[in-house]
Amino acid sequence: MRLVIQRVQYGEVKVDNQVVGSIQKGFVVLVGISDTDDNQIADKMLKKMMNLRIFDDAQGKTNLSLADVGGEILMISQFTLYADCRKGNRPSFVKAGKPEHANTLYEYMIEECRKSCPKVEHGIFGADMKVSLLNDGPFTIVLDSDEICKTM
Repeated sequence: MRLVIQRVQYGEVKVDNQVVGSIQKGFVVLVGISDTDDNQIADKMLKKMMNLRIFDDAQGKTNLSLADVGGEILMISQFTLYADCRKGNRPSFVKAGKPEHANTLYEYMIEECRKSCPKVEHGIFGADMKVSLLNDGPFTIVLDSDEICKTM
């Protein structure tokens, strides 16, 4: 599993020119899922994400978590995070999870986030989405389960 977490002042996602999800201060999270990912991996990745201290405290130090600042989450499924560009110029996506498996795990992750975050919005799995955001910092973190789950 791969998560690209962007600290944002706002974010939104549109499908067919209609806003399907929008947030204010918080995280826009791009989610890439492989066929080897499961609920246990998702739980570990979400725990790490929710506890990241990447918001500024009163002294300007990145000491606060999403919950500390009352932040919101916008989750977007993005199989292209598993692009393999080693051969040629056309990426291969064979390492991305099969749609049924990836969608099930993506929906699970949304519901798990809702247990600890007051506002969780999301895109539409498999749709052609247009994502807009104002990256705050800019501050972007990449979490890969191959690294995160080894240390937890």
